Amino acid sequence: MGTITIVGLGPADASLVAPVTRTAIERHQRRFLRTDRHPAAGLVTDAVTFDAVYETAGDFAEVYQTITDRLIAEAAKGDLVYAVPGSPLVLERTVELLRSAADAGRVELEILPAMSFLDVAWSRLGIDPIESGARLIDGHVFAEAAAGQTGPLLVAHCHSRHVLSEIKLALDDGPTVTVLQRLGLPDEKVFTVAWAELDREVDADHLTTLWIPELATPVAAEFARFEELVRVLRERCPWDRKQTHGSLRQHLLEETHETLEAIDARADLDDGEVDDGLDAHLAEELGDLLYQIFFHARLAAERGSFTVADVARGVHEKLVVRHPHVFGEVVADDADTVLSNWEAIKREEKGRRSAMDGVPPALPALLLALKVQKRAAGVGFDWDGGIEAALADVEAELAEVRDDPCEHEVGDLLFAAVQVARRLDLDPESALRAAAARFMSRFRVVEEVAAADGVALESATEDELRALWREAKRRETV
Repeated sequence: MGTITIVGLGPADASLVAPVTRTAIERHQRRFLRTDRHPAAGLVTDAVTFDAVYETAGDFAEVYQTITDRLIAEAAKGDLVYAVPGSPLVLERTVELLRSAADAGRVELEILPAMSFLDVAWSRLGIDPIESGARLIDGHVFAEAAAGQTGPLLVAHCHSRHVLSEIKLALDDGPTVTVLQRLGLPDEKVFTVAWAELDREVDADHLTTLWIPELATPVAAEFARFEELVRVLRERCPWDRKQTHGSLRQHLLEETHETLEAIDARADLDDGEVDDGLDAHLAEELGDLLYQIFFHARLAAERGSFTVADVARGVHEKLVVRHPHVFGEVVADDADTVLSNWEAIKREEKGRRSAMDGVPPALPALLLALKVQKRAAGVGFDWDGGIEAALADVEAELAEVRDDPCEHEVGDLLFAAVQVARRLDLDPESALRAAAARFMSRFRVVEEVAAADGVALESATEDELRALWREAKRRETV
């Protein structure tokens, strides 16, 4: 087994390369470069580079693993030198992988010290990294690596506009950032840029680093980790890879209903009342629903449309605009006024001419009926008389069903019943679902009593059936 001698090419040109590195390069005939895109790469003559791997691999994890595997295979043939930008011990993933392989006995390593870009960065910033508590972050995984941090942060590997965009989107707003480019070279640049302009004003390259002195709000730790998990599952799980917006539709619907069931389970509790079991169930179902939202956002991100950060930002901006009584000068002292303002703002935003524009026709029937009634009431189309007027409508529609028992009249009756629920500020969907659940519970009792009494339901008289039903209701109240 040969030895891999790992050397660093320093932060800039050959003037900052350590003598020990030059000596190691000269004494090895077999030379390898992670990349020749470095000002001092010319020192490693007749070298094999791994730049082509970056073009063919699917992601950076595959790039680094491929380079590591090839180096280990080459070391089996004899000693070699492997040169990396900067220092081998600062943000060098291939070196981390090689050290793990060496710990497992797969390869012999010699790692030589080298100057890092950090030394020049601290000099230009005039900062003692220990005193300031600075943390070094990889720009490729900024949202995850910086999760929960408030700074100061030195962000390396900011080599493209895409990376800068991902960094910017990790926060709704951030501080002024110091950009350090090509440190130690004649065309070195150190300048500041506003957070919002990070991916617009910075011409990023492989020698670009960011200094973030302080974050007023830390990057959301758990959401960042969750977004990364969804990305990894999408890349590596066969089931996740197959999914589309269309195929996920049923799952989104199922998770929504399961969340509603968890909410309904708390129906007898006040919102301020804690129930460990029910609350844990609700948290679990909300998590499943959240996964669906992140999954759809991931599909959109893959096609370059939007990210989950855009989703959050969009709804944040929308809620601010639609709450002028909170963030503006509008006065709204009751919930009805808030809803009326909401619908008015929404119609103006969407350019809608009718209050019925934008009502999703695919909504469940009860929810659709409730929504169109609320839309009409929101623009003043509603009867006086409150619940009594609604009950009168039910009686009138019931009479019409008796006169003409058709689908049209039954539909009107159901629509009138929804109006009763609306007047009582009840959710007709939940009310009907609860009624169905009660019926199922009672019917199971009917089946038990009928079996115990030797009554066959399919041949029972109406009097027997009514007696069974009364008994089921009696047991329910006991």
